[in-house]
Amino acid sequence: MAVERQFELGDAELEVLKALWDAGPATVRQVLAWLHHRGRRVAYTTVLTVLTRLEQKGFVTSDKSGLAYVYRAAVTRERVTRKRVKALMQQLFDGAAAPLVLQLIQNERFTKGEIQELAKLIEDLDAARRGRRT
Repeated sequence: MAVERQFELGDAELEVLKALWDAGPATVRQVLAWLHHRGRRVAYTTVLTVLTRLEQKGFVTSDKSGLAYVYRAAVTRERVTRKRVKALMQQLFDGAAAPLVLQLIQNERFTKGEIQELAKLIEDLDAARRGRRT
């Protein structure tokens, strides 16, 4: 199953999208300030170029009614995450989810709360597999 190539984003594009997801609709200057606050030193024209490219790809929209264009994310973080994880799963594990999950569990650190949440998800999946509800 081929994953949509339209969700392939460069690092700069993803950073700009994160700014819009976290800060909401923003002008180029506001996105630039968000990036600078996080240690990313980029030029105004670079941010403008990335926003223009994201708009052409359909990831952002712009409101041109005011003095400065206001950009907003046209796709959710969840949708982009889902597509990118699916692409990674396809690329590294031939589309199998379990090896990806096992890789993460074996090699990453989790908080007590995250472990409890994982355990609950596993219990729910097991119950659904058995055909009963929790």
